[in-house]
Amino acid sequence: MLVRLTRRLLTMATAATLLGAALTLGSGPAAQAAVPDSIPLQLTNNSGRGDAVHVYVLGTSLTTGQQGWADASGAFHAWPAGGNPPVPAPDAAIPGPAAGQTKTIRIPKLSGRIYFSYGQKLDFRLATGGLVQPAVQNPGDPNRNILFNWSEYTLNDSGLWLNSTQVDMFSAPYAVGVQRADGTTVSTGRLKAGGYRAVLNGLRAQPGGWAGLVQTRSDGTVLRALSPAYGLETGALPAAVLDDYVNRVWQKYATTTLTVTPFGDRPDIRYYGRVSGGVMNFTNSSGAVVTSFQKPDAPSVFGCHRLLDAPNDQVRGPISRTLCAGFNRSTLLTNPNQPDTSAAGFYQDAVTNHYARLIHDRMADGKAYAFAFDDVGNHESLVHDGNPRQAYLTLDPFD
Repeated sequence: MLVRLTRRLLTMATAATLLGAALTLGSGPAAQAAVPDSIPLQLTNNSGRGDAVHVYVLGTSLTTGQQGWADASGAFHAWPAGGNPPVPAPDAAIPGPAAGQTKTIRIPKLSGRIYFSYGQKLDFRLATGGLVQPAVQNPGDPNRNILFNWSEYTLNDSGLWLNSTQVDMFSAPYAVGVQRADGTTVSTGRLKAGGYRAVLNGLRAQPGGWAGLVQTRSDGTVLRALSPAYGLETGALPAAVLDDYVNRVWQKYATTTLTVTPFGDRPDIRYYGRVSGGVMNFTNSSGAVVTSFQKPDAPSVFGCHRLLDAPNDQVRGPISRTLCAGFNRSTLLTNPNQPDTSAAGFYQDAVTNHYARLIHDRMADGKAYAFAFDDVGNHESLVHDGNPRQAYLTLDPFD
């Protein structure tokens, strides 16, 4: 879990660094207003649930590099030393708003997560390497029977990046937003009316093990739907769930060229993929092989890692991101020019990421982070502003 989420946050941080450099090269001090050390986060509870809400702001300080947590005032506290086995972390819970109420806290310059749980506090532990995040695909995880979710954010000198994420699971619904310097607001992550139940019911109705992604508590409360990557780990989805599609892709590009243009703002950079000897080799415009991929399995596709590893470079990583998006959205057979950015053609094959398909279909704006590189083509549920006045996190109804 941490690998995929950290990769996305690093992508945000890299973008922030580049943006900051561009602003520095702009028209002097007026080109960039200073981002304060913390900004307000307005929490609104429209869930309709009577449970107490507990909120956590956890992450890595971009000032000191330490891991820790923030209190309601935005003050950062470094975690104490962990142990082996992991030891209980200090109680970092902030009381959230009651149903129908709004509460404002402050979030500091961090790269991390904003957790919220209903009815019960989360159980965080500290290992020698730092914080142990919940891993609810493990039946023995102490948070397995708690209803919770989280958003991810990075706040630094170049602004705020705040998303809603379903990379690991689809759970308690919420939306995020930011108020810009001019007073306007943008938001994302909100489900259509009836969308929460529609996603869960859609998974239950989808043959092939997808119903097994839905986790419930012994009292019947639906807790979440695991991502297909974790569905493979738990055995809910068969290991061969994507084999048919992957085999057809490999067969097609043994005789056809797959053209990847990974940078939207640099259309002159293209790579050309062909399968030979069971391996997809990518060449540049000079014909030199720049990277190669073994035929990926389902864990590699759903997790966008392993055989589709995406290092933070300018060649293999961007190509791998594009392949990952094409496999999850099942566009590689219908379009030999990738990335395919038109959502109308996504998830049309019978063999596809049905979890991502259902989530995107039920989002009010069609945006989601249903797999790690759902930002390819700008289909991610992310808000950003270089000079944010305020952030928003709204707990939405479970309808």
